[in-house]
Amino acid sequence: MFIDALKTIWLESGFAAMTWQHLVMICVAFVLIYLAIVKKFEPLLLLPISFGMLLSNLPLAGLMQEEMGTQTGGLLHYLYLGVKKGIYPSLIFMGIGAMTDFGPLISRPSSLLMGAGAQFGIFAAFTIANLLKFTPQEAASIGIIGGADGPTAIYTTARLAPELLPAIAIAAYSYMALIPIIQPPLMRLLTTEEERKVKMEQLREVSKLEKVCFPIVVTVLCILMLPSVAPLIGMLMLGNLFRESGVVERLSDTVQNALMNIVTVFLGVTVGATASAETFLKPQTLAIIGLGLLAFAFSTIGGLLIGKLMYKLSGGKINPLIGSAGVSAVPMAARVSQVEGQKANPSNFLLMHAMGPNVAGVIGSAVAAGILMALFG
Repeated sequence: MFIDALKTIWLESGFAAMTWQHLVMICVAFVLIYLAIVKKFEPLLLLPISFGMLLSNLPLAGLMQEEMGTQTGGLLHYLYLGVKKGIYPSLIFMGIGAMTDFGPLISRPSSLLMGAGAQFGIFAAFTIANLLKFTPQEAASIGIIGGADGPTAIYTTARLAPELLPAIAIAAYSYMALIPIIQPPLMRLLTTEEERKVKMEQLREVSKLEKVCFPIVVTVLCILMLPSVAPLIGMLMLGNLFRESGVVERLSDTVQNALMNIVTVFLGVTVGATASAETFLKPQTLAIIGLGLLAFAFSTIGGLLIGKLMYKLSGGKINPLIGSAGVSAVPMAARVSQVEGQKANPSNFLLMHAMGPNVAGVIGSAVAAGILMALFG
């Protein structure tokens, strides 16, 4: 009897159901946990994503189990509805808006050109993915990785190609964390020493009226032009209006901190939980990761080329390094521009100048996503 009981317990345990695919995914989760904790690669998102991946690949736990008849679904299955319905990415955008100062962009509107140029990677990767026989919806979801904006990538993929969500989310956030490694070689390759040394004039001071009007005007114009992007742009600008209005400090603080942290946990864990062995271990996953790297590289190149053009048109007054900050990773990409500028000229201070293209990239990636959803949604 005792032996039979032990055998029954064993057969009903996760150990008995473990396959080599589960073991591979558990090892991948361990590696990502290591990168998040030890290497500090985007830990606020990579840690919950990696732990969600671990949870979903422990056999028989059923945390992502869907409802079947009277059988209740798993905990993470219900939390994942916030991803499928576009709730979490939109709330993350509200938090980003509340934390972002659009002053540098308002002060130098030409930064929009660099933010637009840095979306080149989205359409380059989309074109290549089409050539590799991905469907237009899948290609659009892969391309959006080049926007360097995790919530936008998740929002777009959940609508166009939800089956690719694990690979795209992990690629997007991993490459965002690797921006300090990916961008500098391209920045040094495409700019001259003379260009990198350029010191830029101090930005003009932006009035409160301009800062309050900006989110309202952008909301109206962008949503009238691309209704599909209303949740992202609307929440981004609502958060920014909370910040700049000066009359709802409690709301602004809640959105920036408590709400942002809660939604980040739910988003990360549930996106990671979609990376089950059955959906993740496919040849197309490697293709998506490779295309994501190309998208990031092309986005950086696009921003730098526009930066070089503006350097010429301004008579050498604009440092082209700030063009690479046109990718949406706020404020990491702007910091990389600052670091590279100071390497060429220790007295250089490019951070606030780079924040203009950087925040323009947030709007640009959302607009690019809206275009792709309007065409292929």
